[in-house]
Amino acid sequence: MSVDTPILSEGGMGAGPDAVKNTTTADFMRDVVDASREVPVLVDFWAPWCGPCRTVAPIVDELANQYAGKIKVAKVNVDESQQVAFQYQVTSIPTFILFKDGRVADRVLGALPRSEFIKFIDRNIQ
Repeated sequence: MSVDTPILSEGGMGAGPDAVKNTTTADFMRDVVDASREVPVLVDFWAPWCGPCRTVAPIVDELANQYAGKIKVAKVNVDESQQVAFQYQVTSIPTFILFKDGRVADRVLGALPRSEFIKFIDRNIQ
């Protein structure tokens, strides 16, 4: 089952209805890989039990709004989409992978401060 709404209950701070997309193993190719051929897609690999994931969620939601039109943001619950996490070698969470042109362009691990997320995104969309 695919839910196309933001994860407001997971600490989001009012991201618009299309700002953050929850994706699953079934929809990952369409939502992330194919979509990244049009605009870079930042994927947040997270889990509901992960404290750092919940801490950084409002920042990710805020950046999804700030960079609307320049990037898309997708979230993958690693508990529900273990195959995708395994395929992209996600061994700790949160992990953020930026896809461009249908492939992995960059990745970063951990709950970064907002300024570091901005640097990560900016260096990948220039």
